[in-house]
Amino acid sequence: MQLTEVKDAKGDREFLEAAVAVHRGYNKDPNFIRPLDNDILNTFNPKKNKRFRHGRAIRWVLKDEEGKLLGRIAAFIDDKTKNSSQYIAGGCGFFECINNQEAANLLFDAAKRWNQANGMEAMDGPINFGERHQWWGLQISGFAPPTFQMNYNPPYYIGLFENYGFREYFQQYVYNYEVDKPVPEKFYDKARRIERNPEYSFRHFEMKKMEQYAEDIRSVYNEAWVRHQHHKGLTKEMALSMVKQMKPVMDEKIVWFGYYKEKPVAFFIMLPELNQAVKHLNGKLNWLGKLKFLYYLKIKHPDRMTGMLFGVTPEHQGKGLEGAIVIAAAKVVQPLHRYKNLEMNWIGDFNPKMISVVESLGTIKLKQYRTYRLLFDSSKPFFKHTIID
Repeated sequence: MQLTEVKDAKGDREFLEAAVAVHRGYNKDPNFIRPLDNDILNTFNPKKNKRFRHGRAIRWVLKDEEGKLLGRIAAFIDDKTKNSSQYIAGGCGFFECINNQEAANLLFDAAKRWNQANGMEAMDGPINFGERHQWWGLQISGFAPPTFQMNYNPPYYIGLFENYGFREYFQQYVYNYEVDKPVPEKFYDKARRIERNPEYSFRHFEMKKMEQYAEDIRSVYNEAWVRHQHHKGLTKEMALSMVKQMKPVMDEKIVWFGYYKEKPVAFFIMLPELNQAVKHLNGKLNWLGKLKFLYYLKIKHPDRMTGMLFGVTPEHQGKGLEGAIVIAAAKVVQPLHRYKNLEMNWIGDFNPKMISVVESLGTIKLKQYRTYRLLFDSSKPFFKHTIID
């Protein structure tokens, strides 16, 4: 087997095709949906990914003696987050591999050596060189077709990671909610107090006020998350860029905001489940791919939503606002009869408050992901991710 660093356009193509070779060639997995090629490549493009301003990344592909692709891996270091836990930690991700521990070890060794050479004490994986809601965590249950920009892997990947020495750092859950199901009565108890208070109000996104709502997202996000590991504040430019990226696929009636005295204090951001369209494109968003994408998005229309972000500022948590914003959204979304299911992505096991809110809705735990950590010195104590109080 031979390991090759990705350095040019040929390497880019091999990096993309390695996933296809593993899932469609070796595994023949019907659940695999090829991600959009540009979504993967842009992660490693310094002109597209702002993480390169304070970080660095490297990639490899693995081939057999005949040049057939066996796997791939990327490694990266973000200088803004590497010191956010007990150890200086880099990461690895975009891992794909045939069911062969020797092959996996070669890939992990490359990422480990690079992280060590750059002063890291640990390596988390599989993670993303970017935001947590994309390409983060190893799937360990619920092996159905993946949601948009979420990792997908066969079960044997678990053994490849754990046999190498990776240990569980935290888990992330995906919950499913049937949209037409009535919101549980117990959810209304605190929510009714919020509804009766005229100082609280709720409204959904409007395209004509895009900049205002981008600023509202920034305000809530920065108050709700920046105190936690791996989360840094959004700038005005970052928030607006995020909204502009969502705009072409957004349904404004499923993006909701809560206000107290007109100050933004909560959001519930959902998008149509884009993989219902992406699965028809084979990774290509050329002119034909764009036509197909628009057809499946605007005409056929996805019947599932993906919960991207759900947040309440600390001073308003526990008052019923979580339920009130869900109820406000349900009053508008349910009568549309457009969506059958909502998948609530990326709820960490270190966030028991959010788990309690979601489970009280009567949801079903659909999928589980595990984020691992590898300590380079195994004699040192291992710490799991900090629980949010």
